[in-house]
Amino acid sequence: MARLAQTAGLTDVQQEILSTVRDFVDKEIIPVATGLEHRDEYPQAIVDGLKELGLFGLMIPEEYGGLGESLLTYALCVEEIARGWMSVSGIINTHFIVAYMLKQHGTQEQKDHYLPRMAAGEIRGAFSMSEPGLGSDVSAITSKAVRDGDEFVLNGQKMWLTNGGTSSLVAVLVRSDEGHPEGTAPHKSMTTFLVEKEPGFGEVRPGLTIPGKIDKMGYKGVDTTELIMDGLRIPADRVLGGVTGRGFYQMMDGVEVGRVNVAARGCGVAQRAFELGVQYAQQRHTFGKPIAQHQAIQFKLAEMATKVEAAHAMMVNAARKKDSGERNDLEAGMAKYLASEYCKEVVEDAFRIHGGYGFSKEYEIERLYREAPMLLIGEGTAEIQKMIIGRRLLEEYRFQG
Repeated sequence: MARLAQTAGLTDVQQEILSTVRDFVDKEIIPVATGLEHRDEYPQAIVDGLKELGLFGLMIPEEYGGLGESLLTYALCVEEIARGWMSVSGIINTHFIVAYMLKQHGTQEQKDHYLPRMAAGEIRGAFSMSEPGLGSDVSAITSKAVRDGDEFVLNGQKMWLTNGGTSSLVAVLVRSDEGHPEGTAPHKSMTTFLVEKEPGFGEVRPGLTIPGKIDKMGYKGVDTTELIMDGLRIPADRVLGGVTGRGFYQMMDGVEVGRVNVAARGCGVAQRAFELGVQYAQQRHTFGKPIAQHQAIQFKLAEMATKVEAAHAMMVNAARKKDSGERNDLEAGMAKYLASEYCKEVVEDAFRIHGGYGFSKEYEIERLYREAPMLLIGEGTAEIQKMIIGRRLLEEYRFQG
């Protein structure tokens, strides 16, 4: 039988890229992931390896030094990386959301300035929408930018910033009332600023502080932080696209890419959980035979494999829709919702197959069991995805009575 989650219609170049990434994951990530995760240690050697492979420039156009590959290629690479360790795929994801937003919405000067260095991995990207009291309600953003001559002064506190410490470029969404009179809809008075900073923690530039890492249940290794702006001065030419008031739409476009990424991560983690479960089921014996020969376990394996296949197919469909230039919020929402839910279920079934050993930190499934819940929240909760899906379905199936 062929390996699960194969993708039809790939070019020779895509297949070669995926083969290279898969080999890297098997040799350089899986053997060290659990140890790094238990120590909550940033995977610098792995990141350096990805840089050498050119993955930081995977979707950046060739004219800026990147590989110019599609979202599908990127998503399939993320799936492979998440199969090895989900935290590494998070490092890549935030970088590419910023690169994608620059490519789609940046001025020519901004593209020329940032994209070549992002493709080379010299600049690492992160993006910031959420705030401590915000949750899923992006319109409730209180961080604010006020014009002062040729600069804007930013104040406020942001939350859940992946790569907050290690990044050197952050796309930050804040409220900006310039040119937008009182009463303007919240989503029309938001602006994305490109904020350069030094990697690290503490005051990383005047007016900008990155506190220490937030301690998390899972998704360790990658740094998740707050971002505090107190009189942060940003030149006006660092408004993404050069015009205020477009930030919400720019961020939502980027988040669609992020949702495909989270779906791909869910597929990768689920694949790894299935691999661990099916392997353990053939090694563990009860009542005189491997537990894989018990019908109850075979039923679990059948359900797990079917979920892996279904999630992968929806993720591929969402990526291809975005690559075609068509609107894909419906497909991305469905893929993110299904893949994250199925990932949780497949991981739990693999955990159950391991029995008591699944509760031991010596077994890899314990790490996956703590990582899977993050996918239920990242880039929009299941409830948010269902709202998006429901609204889009009503648009497509509007009753003409």
